[in-house]
Amino acid sequence: MAKENIKKEQKQPKAASAKQTKEETSQKQIAELNDKLSKEHDDYVRLMAEFETFRRRSAEEKLNLVGSAAADTIKGLLPVLDDCERAMAMLASSSDDAAKEGTSLIYNKLMDYLKTRGLAVIPAKGETFDTDFHEAVTQFPAPSDEQKGKVIDVVQTGYTLNGKVIRYAKVVVGV
Repeated sequence: MAKENIKKEQKQPKAASAKQTKEETSQKQIAELNDKLSKEHDDYVRLMAEFETFRRRSAEEKLNLVGSAAADTIKGLLPVLDDCERAMAMLASSSDDAAKEGTSLIYNKLMDYLKTRGLAVIPAKGETFDTDFHEAVTQFPAPSDEQKGKVIDVVQTGYTLNGKVIRYAKVVVGV
């Protein structure tokens, strides 16, 4: 009987030790799975943030592309406006009222349409010379002291599109 008690006592610690080892292993597995889950969650959150940034950037690029396409089209029409202005200046001394009226009508319709798209004329004549809007093609002695540093004449009209300069006004500056 003493031998049986010794055997039972020896078996119980081994069983308790095995049970404890299983619990430790389970705890380690749970900790590893929790770490893995946490890492996967962080990766998911980062991926969602990157996707949101990508989506926003793609939308901005699409708007910029549409805007630049419109700007290119409007830039292509600026020489037509210049030609209309020259034609109206030449027809001012003409006696052909129909040509004056027709040219003025075409110019006004085109200009009104372009204004609805964000085009604006850069004011130049009589303004103080500003390198942000004006390009000096030449300097001329100013007839008076008040006109020094101011635009005396406009060689080519300048334009802005939605607040951005698309063509600088080419001007003569008084010195």
